[in-house]
Amino acid sequence: MQRHGQHIPFSTSGSYPARVGNAVHPMVDGEPAFRRICEAAEAARHSVWVTVSFIKRNMQMPDGRGTFFDVLDAAVDRGLDVRAIFWRSDPDTTHPESHFPGTSEQRAWLAERGSRFQAVWDRAQKRYCQHQKSWMIDAGKEHEVAFVGGINLHPNSVVSPGHSPREVVGSTHDVYVEIVGPSATDVHHNFVQRWNEASERTLDDGVWPSAVGHAKLAHPQALSSEVGEATVQIQRTVRAGHYSDSTATPGGECFAIGAGEYSTLEQYLSAIDAARSTIYIEDQAIGAPQVIERLQVACDRGIDVVCLVPVKMADMSRTRQDPKSRPFFEALATLGSSPRFTLAGIASNRPDRGYQDIHVHAKIALIDDVWATIGSTNIANRSFYGDVELNASFWHGPTVKALRCELLSEHLDRDTSALDDRASLRLFRQVAAENAKRRACIESLRGLAFELDAATYGS
Repeated sequence: MQRHGQHIPFSTSGSYPARVGNAVHPMVDGEPAFRRICEAAEAARHSVWVTVSFIKRNMQMPDGRGTFFDVLDAAVDRGLDVRAIFWRSDPDTTHPESHFPGTSEQRAWLAERGSRFQAVWDRAQKRYCQHQKSWMIDAGKEHEVAFVGGINLHPNSVVSPGHSPREVVGSTHDVYVEIVGPSATDVHHNFVQRWNEASERTLDDGVWPSAVGHAKLAHPQALSSEVGEATVQIQRTVRAGHYSDSTATPGGECFAIGAGEYSTLEQYLSAIDAARSTIYIEDQAIGAPQVIERLQVACDRGIDVVCLVPVKMADMSRTRQDPKSRPFFEALATLGSSPRFTLAGIASNRPDRGYQDIHVHAKIALIDDVWATIGSTNIANRSFYGDVELNASFWHGPTVKALRCELLSEHLDRDTSALDDRASLRLFRQVAAENAKRRACIESLRGLAFELDAATYGS
């Protein structure tokens, strides 16, 4: 059978090969995503494992399920093996309320609530972040299910599609993907590697509960059965020297992670270079010069490109006041002058005739209606080279087109299912340009998307 999107190459530098026979289900926005994840956790028969980056304790899961910690405790009460890997930041990195580094106060809070799930804390190198966000349900069992994405466990992330204005916590747009099949076992393998080599595993305050200690997990020995038609490849960023474990992957492939892994960057660049008609990106950051350069080349050879980003630039490492950043902003401005390129943000109409900007936190790309990637990796050098990241790329035309239609239905308030990918992005450009004029006159937007000026973005 001919592979969907066979003109888009696989990554060749990563730990995990592309695997056929998967079923993938993208989930747009936090409320539907966390509802499905919680349903899977509630249906689990053996285990619930999760990697956590940013989290706030008061974040509520959908439909009255309580907090993230309530969901884990409920799984423990059912007799399941429940484990969490939390990021512990560098002492010089300040994230006072946005993650769970296992302080003495936080451990006392876990004890007070009687939490009995197992946990380990893990640092990244230097001031980088353990940025992976994954869930693994019934790991190693025939019915194992994996979830990979970028949605933080924050109150502003648990929102429904459409992003009606929210007065208190704001609204964030984001995406997850559910994976069933052989590539779910690679997400399992990634969790085991991180659990076994977590940086704090030998410290008294590096595991929970302390009395349990830290026992290693066995690596998966066999792949889950083929269940669908999607080809999937799990890709990562892991800095050189971060892990030493070179255990073979479930399919028998061997790798040496000590040399580092940068397969997500490789995949982004090769996929952009291979595009034949369209590139659609949603990302919290648009800060990697090599990606800007490749997008410029793509536009020059006739590819239609749309980048959906936060209204205010999220990559604060680049500022227009920094002379070192001048070439980057000049390249972005040049890209913005291309008639085939659109830079856009999203906002919802407020009852008072104003707008509530919607923060784009997604890290996804869709190309030619046949290939997509979803994960934790921002288009920024920090994510491509420093933070520990996890993405799932998949080759399956029907799923990618359905995702494109779902996203554009939300952002444009238009049904694009009868349009091909090129016509859809040209409609996006038209609607975004019209909404930019409406926003300048404080008129109601039609849909959410409006055009941003690439020449002044980041000012």
